[in-house]
Amino acid sequence: MIIVVSLMLTIAIFVGCYMQKPQFGKLPSGKRLERIEKSPNYHNGRFHNRVEKPTITEGYSMAGEIYKTIFGKKTRLKPVDSLPSKKINLNKLDRNENVLVWFGHSSVFIQIGGKRLLVDPVFSGKASPLPWGIKAYKGSDVYEMEDIPEIDYLLISHDHYDHLDYETVLALKNKIKYVVCGLGVGAHFEDWGYAPNQILEKDWYDKVDVADGFIIHTETSQHDSGRGFKRGRSLWLSFLIESPTLKIYVSGDGGYDQRFKEIGKKYGPINWAIMENGQYNKAWQSVHNLSEQVDKANLELNAQNLLTVHHSKFTLGRHPWDEPLRQISLLSENKPYRLATPMIGELVNLDNPDQKFEKWWEKIN
Repeated sequence: MIIVVSLMLTIAIFVGCYMQKPQFGKLPSGKRLERIEKSPNYHNGRFHNRVEKPTITEGYSMAGEIYKTIFGKKTRLKPVDSLPSKKINLNKLDRNENVLVWFGHSSVFIQIGGKRLLVDPVFSGKASPLPWGIKAYKGSDVYEMEDIPEIDYLLISHDHYDHLDYETVLALKNKIKYVVCGLGVGAHFEDWGYAPNQILEKDWYDKVDVADGFIIHTETSQHDSGRGFKRGRSLWLSFLIESPTLKIYVSGDGGYDQRFKEIGKKYGPINWAIMENGQYNKAWQSVHNLSEQVDKANLELNAQNLLTVHHSKFTLGRHPWDEPLRQISLLSENKPYRLATPMIGELVNLDNPDQKFEKWWEKIN
């Protein structure tokens, strides 16, 4: 018993010391916490979803899911081959062009209305605070932090490691004009050396006035947050980017709920939807969409074009790595929206409805 207790105490001390490293960020305090406590979405010491749902779906258990993750059958969780990709010089893009580049997982560069935005960038090659943690697939990291131009607005949907990457935002600090994030997430950025006036922390149903006719709306999601053992201390968001000529919805992470129908009615028609589709499981569909829910949500958004993300870079779920693309390709057939499936790094022209995309994943083992 003494040996067991000593071992557990040693592990606890090691974990506690390791979690003091800067990549874990900071919890909100002081005036930031006072502002958070005034939010209608914050009570009992944390943020809550509009409709509370258990993370694990009824009929499943956390213990069972952990067992399946460790001992269950694993089929094609990551590609054997290197992923195909393209690389363009982002610095030489004409500012007047409305374009998009997907970097794998949920990292997206968007240039519209003369502004440059970067969503949930992860360029460190991993989705974990641990050096031996979840690694990017071969071929998925063709862009490096040095390739990113000056960014007007960095959009962070929530503070999980596969969306808010310490090494990336630290390296990009001098290229970022403003950060748009949920309440509480700014504590991480301030701890990492960002100036308070750079950090625009927003609640649901808030907005950032970018320019005449250009607004970034912060909308809801059905998810969670946290970089340590304390959950829900910062807010998770989706975004509706409204430029003078285009409307782009960025879902962030989150399970299916009524927000898609509400957002479609509020802002529709929407030109482009960038939707999470990957790292899902029926056991945790309350916080991550299944592919059939992505299709349904996009129809409710009344989005003309769909680009799915949260796949093709990291293995965080138990499905085959290419299943999200295969599923949404089938589901989108004969639907009133167009599915865009660019390779990582491929330039997407947001104003060209005739641009063609390959089913590039079909050639990869």
